[in-house]
Parts: sequence; C-alpha cells; structure tokens
Amino acid sequence: MTDQNTPRVRLEIAVQDVAGALVAAKGGADRVELCAALAGTGGLTPSAGMVAAVSDALRGSGVGVHVLVRPRAGGFTYSGEELDVQLRDVRAVLDAGADGVVVGALTGDGAVDVAALDALVAAAGDAEVTFHRAIDQLTDPVGAMTTLARAGARRVLTSGRAARAGEGIAVLEPLAARGSELGVEVMAGGGVRVEDVAALVGARVHAVHLSARRTVAADGGPGGGGASGYDVTDPAAVAAARDALDAATRRA
Repeated sequence: MTDQNTPRVRLEIAVQDVAGALVAAKGGADRVELCAALAGTGGLTPSAGMVAAVSDALRGSGVGVHVLVRPRAGGFTYSGEELDVQLRDVRAVLDAGADGVVVGALTGDGAVDVAALDALVAAAGDAEVTFHRAIDQLTDPVGAMTTLARAGARRVLTSGRAARAGEGIAVLEPLAARGSELGVEVMAGGGVRVEDVAALVGARVHAVHLSARRTVAADGGPGGGGASGYDVTDPAAVAAARDALDAATRRA
C-alpha cells in the first residue's frame, strides 16, 4: 500500500486547443502538452496565439502548459534552418506563456544531437524541457539518459521503444530506474490505454501521457480536409485515466 509520502504519478494529456486544455484540467491532469495536427503527424508546433490562449485559460489552475516544438512530420534529424525555426519557436511559446517545451533532435547516425539539444535547452532558459519520443528511435535509450540529463532535460516521453507504451514495460522499467538516479522524470506515452496504467505504474514510471481524444464528424469539403472531422479531448477518457492512475498508485 502507498502512504502520504509516495510520489504522485502525474498525468499529462496531449491537447490541441483551449477546450481540450480545460477538459484535461477538470479531469485531473497535472500537465498538458499542447500541439497541433496530432492525429495526422504525431504533433507539430501550435500557433503562438493558441499557446497564449491556453496559457491564459489555465493560469492559476496549477496545471502546467508544455508546448511541443516540432517543425514538421517525419524523422528527427534537422537542418540548420529547421533548428533555427525551433529555437525561435521555443522563445516564442515561452513568451506566450508556456511553462515548458517538448523537443528532440537526433544525428544522422541515430544518436542524440547534443549540439542541437544544448541550443534548445539554452533557448528555454529556466523553463522545463522534455525530450520527446525521439528517444524511442535510439538503440540504447537507457544509456542516453545520462546525455539527456547533462544537457538539462527535465523529463523524457517514451513508449519504451514499443508501438504502444503498454508493450514497452521491459524498457520502461530500467528507464524509470535510471531516471530516478539522474533526477530525470520518465513519462510513459504512446498509445496508452486505461488498462495499461497498472502495468506502467508497476514499472515505476513518474508520469503517464495520453491524448484521450475522440473524433467529431464535420465535413470540411474539398478545401477543408473532406469528411475526416476533427479531434476533441474526451472528458470520460481523461477521468478514466486519472481514476486508473490513482487506483494503481494506491495498490503499488
């Protein structure tokens, strides 16, 4: 059984708008990751206006606003011009009110791009930096934790190199242990389902991340994406994740 000294396993919800951020906060999220185009790309940098609006909406709530800075879909090896855009975006989203940024960069041979990460952390100043699921492209993510800690990353978002975090327990467990040693939070994310939460808590991860989204039908016509609709944050999914997380923590 847990006691009052047991650390709270935090819940982060990926959101795309003000409404989603408010749903996440009401449902018990500790933090939101704000991004754009989540379903189609895995997430891209949102507009400065959206960052400002979400930051204003959550001000005083105790829910942190962390913004994904990613200039395009695809891999995580960036040109000098793409890195420059990210540095500008880091400064812009923090100026707009964000509490932290979510970044990641790899070299062409599949290692952490330390120079790029150093520049991104420097641009973030005192704000928290999360290294995103680019870590799941590495052959030795546990070994990379030392590099990330030295660069100043506060946490990592990872599925444990699996398609879904619930299938990555064998990697998440040593990642979480190493993170605890280094003072880097390990946050399990990637296809997380409510039924995965107990196993993730059992792996001693420090936080769980999910999108908790559902699709609303809305035909935009040929100029608006056709009949694909758009995603919203589902209050029931957020509440179910929070309940499962708290129950699993009590049992741990």
